[in-house]
Amino acid sequence: MNKKNLTQSEDAMNEQEQTQDPILNDNQEKPESNETDELAKLTATIETLENEVKEAKEAAARANAESYNAQRRMEQETDKAKKFALQKFAKELLDVVDNLERGLEASEKSGADESVLEGLKLTHKSLLSVLEKNGVVAVGEVGKTFNPDLHEAVGIFPDADKDTIGQVLQKGYTLNERTLRPAMVLVGA
Repeated sequence: MNKKNLTQSEDAMNEQEQTQDPILNDNQEKPESNETDELAKLTATIETLENEVKEAKEAAARANAESYNAQRRMEQETDKAKKFALQKFAKELLDVVDNLERGLEASEKSGADESVLEGLKLTHKSLLSVLEKNGVVAVGEVGKTFNPDLHEAVGIFPDADKDTIGQVLQKGYTLNERTLRPAMVLVGA
């Protein structure tokens, strides 16, 4: 080969190396760029997953709170149902108590046999005792302060003090502190 060809050949090789060097440099830069892109993708994925975990924890906490509240409401409703299951039955028994009290009064006025009168009194006392054991309590006594939640004023009693019960026309009853039947009373003005 002559010298000219040799120099051309070297020049061509140098050009080829130079053109390959930038390619190598680009390839070397691309891995860094790929690593940066991959790092950004992984960081975004981590953030997304962390947000999903946070949302799942919040949803679980809300579900636990709702479950707890539902359980508490059920317990309260069960307690109320237990407390007031006898309400209808107790209300119907009040008529029996009233009739028994009227019978006692009539027997005392008519001078009935002492043993019959004593039996009526014991029966009355026993019935009231059973009612009290089950949470039914009589309300409406003369001299007590008028309470619109427990008493129903049906008239004025002139000899009583203001807002004081002067006369009880019909006893009232409560069941576990809930008014079963208000007492009908005359109140001072």
